[in-house]
Amino acid sequence: MTPRHVCALALLVAGIAVLLLSALGLVVLSRPYGRLHALTPATTLGAPLVCLALAVETGAGRAAVKLLIIGVLIAAGGSVTTMAVGRATAQADDLVERDSPE
Repeated sequence: MTPRHVCALALLVAGIAVLLLSALGLVVLSRPYGRLHALTPATTLGAPLVCLALAVETGAGRAAVKLLIIGVLIAAGGSVTTMAVGRATAQADDLVERDSPE
């Protein structure tokens, strides 16, 4: 086993652990706001760690760059999506005012 393989394996185990804990949180929590809090680590940490592990295992090259770009997009898009779903849920529960269409 090369050091690169060991590093990739450690990153993969960490990413999968975060994803499994987030999935467990989704099962245990019943309220939508709690579920959003449980989902956020999966998109901001779990999936990007898996992408980073795959990029490290792949080695330098185009494939690694593509994997890193995918990881960054998941991390950025996941937090934006979480905020949008949270706002829509709060509007449906009449906790915040609805935006005017103008």
